[in-house]
Formats: sequence, C-alpha cells, structure tokens
Amino acid sequence: MIELYGYSTLSYSSKSFSITLTLNLSFGTLFLPSLSAALPHFPCSTLTSYTLREFLRLVTGNLSPSNHIDISAVPTRTVPSMKVKALSRSSLTYSPAGTNATVQPRNLDPEIHPFERAREYTRALNATKLERMFAAPFIAQLGIGHIDGVYSLAKDIRALDRIASGSGDGEVKIWDLADRKEILTVKAHEGIVKGLCFTSVGGDDRLLSCASDRTVKLWDPQGAGVSSNVPTATYLGPGAFNGVSHHRVDHTFATASSMIDIWDTSRSKPITTLQWGADTINTVKFNQSETSILASAGSDRTLIFYDLRTSSPTAKVVTRLRTNAICWNPMEPFNLAAASEDHNTYIFDMRKLNRALNVLKDHVAAVMDVDYSPTGEELVTGSYDRTVRIYRAREGHSRDIYHTKRMQRIFSVAFTTDTRYILSGSDDGNVRLWRAEASQRSHVRSARERTKLEYDNALKERYKHMPEIRRIAKHRHVPKPIKKAGEIKRVEEASLKRKEENRRRHSKKGQARRIPQREAMVIAQE
Repeated sequence: MIELYGYSTLSYSSKSFSITLTLNLSFGTLFLPSLSAALPHFPCSTLTSYTLREFLRLVTGNLSPSNHIDISAVPTRTVPSMKVKALSRSSLTYSPAGTNATVQPRNLDPEIHPFERAREYTRALNATKLERMFAAPFIAQLGIGHIDGVYSLAKDIRALDRIASGSGDGEVKIWDLADRKEILTVKAHEGIVKGLCFTSVGGDDRLLSCASDRTVKLWDPQGAGVSSNVPTATYLGPGAFNGVSHHRVDHTFATASSMIDIWDTSRSKPITTLQWGADTINTVKFNQSETSILASAGSDRTLIFYDLRTSSPTAKVVTRLRTNAICWNPMEPFNLAAASEDHNTYIFDMRKLNRALNVLKDHVAAVMDVDYSPTGEELVTGSYDRTVRIYRAREGHSRDIYHTKRMQRIFSVAFTTDTRYILSGSDDGNVRLWRAEASQRSHVRSARERTKLEYDNALKERYKHMPEIRRIAKHRHVPKPIKKAGEIKRVEEASLKRKEENRRRHSKKGQARRIPQREAMVIAQE
C-alpha cells in the first residue's frame, strides 16, 4: 500500500495524460491492488510511503503518453491519528515586565555551589573597594557666593531646584540648583540674616526672612526687576530676631527673640506671645506633621515645647549645654533632633523627655545646624570644626564626613527634597552642593546596572561585619587638626569613664548609679 501524507485531493495533468486521486481524509492510505489494476505497468510491490511530489514522479514515469487514468474511485482506508500533548510556555509569564532580559533557570541547591560564600565575600570586598574609589561627594559651589558668611538656608518644598541663603551682610539670594546660578539677589536687611523660610499657603510662593535689625520681611521669589527688591510686607518687632518658621497650612508664622511671637501675615502685630523664661531664644521650628506643635531652644540651655491650641507651653527640658539648632523628623512627628554645644546631636521623643532616644557623636566642636532628610532615615549636621557629617537616625556614629580645604566653619546645612543632595553654608561665604551618597552618580541607569548595584548593596550589607570590609568601608581621610582633636577627645572620654567607674566601685553599693549618656545630658524636666 501507499501512504499519502498531508493532502485530501491529489491530481496531476499533462498534454498526454492526467491522474486524479481523491481521499476523504487528509491522511489516507491507497491500496496497491486497486492501483495495480488501474496501472498495470506501475511497480507497486516496491512502494511503502511517498509524498505527493514523489508519488506523481513515480506514477508519471510508468505511464505511456496515450494513457488517461482516473482513480478517484479507488477505495481508501483511514489511518487513526495519534494525539500528542506538547508542553508550551510563554516567556511573558516569567520574564521581567518591560525588558528583553530572559530569566535563566538556576538551581539554588547549596550542594551544587560549595564555594558560594567565598565568592560572595570576594564580590562584597570588591564592591566596597570600588565604592571608596569612586567616592567624590563635592559637586560645586553655587555662583560666586556671598560677600559675608552664610548663616541661614531654606529649601522650597514645592520646587526641587530652588533654595535661599542669607548672609551676614543682610543679603538674601535665591538659587537655581540645576544651573547653580543665582536667580534673585536682594539687600534684605541691615544686620545678619538669622532665619529664612519658604511658604506656599494658598498657592502663593513667598519667602520670609528675619534679622537682627528687628524686622521680618515677606518676599515674592517669583518677582523680577525693581519689584523684587521691595518686600511684600514688613513686620517690626521689639528686639532682634533669631529665627522664623511658618505654619504648614495657615497664614501664620512664629519668630524667636526674647519670646515666641505668633504672627498673621495680614497683620502688623503679633496675635499671640508665648514665653517661659527670660533669656534669649535662639531658634524656633513648627512641626510640619503635628502643625499645632512648635519647639524652641534658648540660650539658657532649655528646650521648650508649645501648643497653639492652648496658646501655652507644654514641656521644658534643661540640658547640660546650649542647643544651637533643632529639626523635627518629617516621618516621625514626635521626634526632634537638637544640635548641641557639647559636640553631639541628640534625638528626643517629646512624649518622654527624661532621656534622649539617640546620641550622634564624632564631631570635635560645637554642632551649629542639623537637618533631617525627607525620609526621616538620615540626618546631616554642620559643625564649628569645618566638617559636614551624615548620620543614620538609629546609629550613633556618622556614616560619612565631608570637608574641603577652603571651607570654614559651617553654620547651616540642609537636605534637598529628593534626599540625593546636601547643601552647606559656611563662614567663607559659599554655598556648596554635595552628594548624599559620595559614590552615587546622577546619570540614567540601565536595568542591568540597577540590578548590579542592588546586588552589590545586598552583598555589602550581608558581609559588613567582616573585619576587612568594615575597615575599608569606615576609613576616611580627614584633616590633621580634626584627626588630632578626635584622638585627644577619645582619651579624655576614656579618662572620665574610668574615673566614674572607679568612683562607683569604691562607693557604697547602690549609692553611685551608672548614668548613661542619654540620661546624663538631661539635667531637669518640667
């Protein structure tokens, strides 16, 4: 018999003869006896199975030109077909969305990878070394800077690339971070600009500035020409102002002088006066989450918390040394960071003020300013020792230190609203722009590069406790005076700790209690 595959009707025709074979199924079998009867000269005994082309070639080769054969009525037999189930998977079900990368199946059995930890350790070590090799935190200084020192900075929460700086000569400048150029320069005050604050209540962007000339002025940062040099409003106070902070949603702001004054932008006189103590108040800050709460720090070493709903102070803490600056955590509204004269920064929970939540160390001079990142996970501090340090909120020591040869004492620092950059204003009159991550670059990354960076970060986190990786990751080159001062400070702290331990050991049992540093800095609480 002959098996014909893939056709239901087979036909062939020429000038002298034609052959037509019709099957009922697409896969059929033609019995050779019937074909032999129709084609006596066809060699049927040697046939097994043929395609259409081979079949016609054999048939036409055995026909004479005078023959005409029609074998459409030749009986056929149906061959049962076999059903085969094939596995079929679409790559869209396991490939990453939006990429052409194909996920390679991997066997994660530890027995197949006997040296996995050794390879990972080597990769983590190399990633740590590369991170330190590519560390270049300093980006640029903005413009030509100020004539005098920069004593205040303010960032606009509605514009990522806009900041303001205030100088000791009373000049206020608004900067464009993208171009690193100044947009607006005004001679705002006759004294040192002590405070700056952006406000955007009602959709109108405004800038508040205060100085030691007893005035608070409201500016339009969008203005241009002569009108930009004229303030929108001016508020006169009884004494020099040391700080200003605006309410998040209301048209009110607070100023710090010998007391806390609450102002309405539509009135020329304060609507409320808050006072607890007679000394000068250095700084005041509104809580941007709990908007009715504000805090102040005074020269009498006090931290005072106020509630506008009752128009009265709610709590007071007396510390060992003066607090120079305060900043609320944007993600944890009850937590506040205080930059102190004792070289440390303390984090407090306003619900439990008898001890600090954390103590941020490493500076060797007074901490002049502090600012939280918008995520609330990190802080940046500027110190009198001419360095900028970055801390993780839950760690006691800095993760990085920034310094330059020309940078002098730092009086103001700030995170940008995207957490990727840091601003610092120093006594040499310059506003400097830094990377928050020293080895991070701002170019557009491919998916492959992002995956590699995430993998390296995971490896560094996994093996950060290893001695060599820890040593490389923590090593920093610092100026010789700071290094020497740090060594002297560590010797002094060890000596004091040893002295207190000896005193406690030789005292009556239970009489001399070991006081941790988080509690020792709080002298009194009211």
